[in-house]
Amino acid sequence: MMRFDCHMHTPLCGHAMGTPMEFLRQAGRKKIKLLTFTCHIPLDHEDFGGPGIRMPERDFDCYLSWVDQAREMGQGLGIDVLCGIEAEVFPDRDIQNRIADFVARNNFDFVLGSLHHQLAAYRKHIQKTGRRTDRDIILGYFEELTEGARSGIFHSIAHPDVIRIYGTVKPFEPSEFEAPIREFLAACAEAGTCIEVNTSGLTKGIFKLHPDPLMLQWAHEAGVMLTMGSDAHRPQSVGQYFDQTIRLIEESGFRQMNYFLRGRRMAVPVSAMSPARQLACGI
Repeated sequence: MMRFDCHMHTPLCGHAMGTPMEFLRQAGRKKIKLLTFTCHIPLDHEDFGGPGIRMPERDFDCYLSWVDQAREMGQGLGIDVLCGIEAEVFPDRDIQNRIADFVARNNFDFVLGSLHHQLAAYRKHIQKTGRRTDRDIILGYFEELTEGARSGIFHSIAHPDVIRIYGTVKPFEPSEFEAPIREFLAACAEAGTCIEVNTSGLTKGIFKLHPDPLMLQWAHEAGVMLTMGSDAHRPQSVGQYFDQTIRLIEESGFRQMNYFLRGRRMAVPVSAMSPARQLACGI
């Protein structure tokens, strides 16, 4: 069996908690053999956060040391630990180039791309572009996420329908925006950019998986590849809701999941992650 969790945060971001050993112990309980930490990319820019949102740039070396510590501990527990980053998809050329340069300078195993619409930076972008209705904001969000998928900066797009929570727009059903969502998924397939199945959606907002199961079906139809993560901000969340989510992924027609090692995509059969498989093998 090969289970992995490719989206986790460290206390350095200011809104997570836990020690390396606590994350590793929870992974062991969930029979997860590979963890990829993906703390928020440091951006010393007031509109992208600050204390409680992301680590300052001066703490980046501490992040690398934190992951190295987890890697050393994991070796004794049979758990591989990789170093990733959750970078920003942002529709400003200077900011996006700055992010791309940071990613290029560092040898991350895995780079997630997230459009955090709830940040002050994006709320100001909405005002600047004159988007006044929910429809305009949602259409713009998926257009910009599409450009992020095409950019070549990111291995996978994190929680792609997170626009449905956190209050920027009223919650909506994917079927109301099928055309722009399918365009985004087609861009992912064409560019070879994965989308993330993020189980944290089941714990907040409208309490649905990211992406919504309907989007997951459309992703399969489009030939999009998947990564998977819990978006854990504390050890107890590692591997959260993985059993039911893996079943849904199989039912949606997917036969493989992916993680990234030194920037290269590594495919694993979904059956190797399945709880039914665990039971059959007596694990």
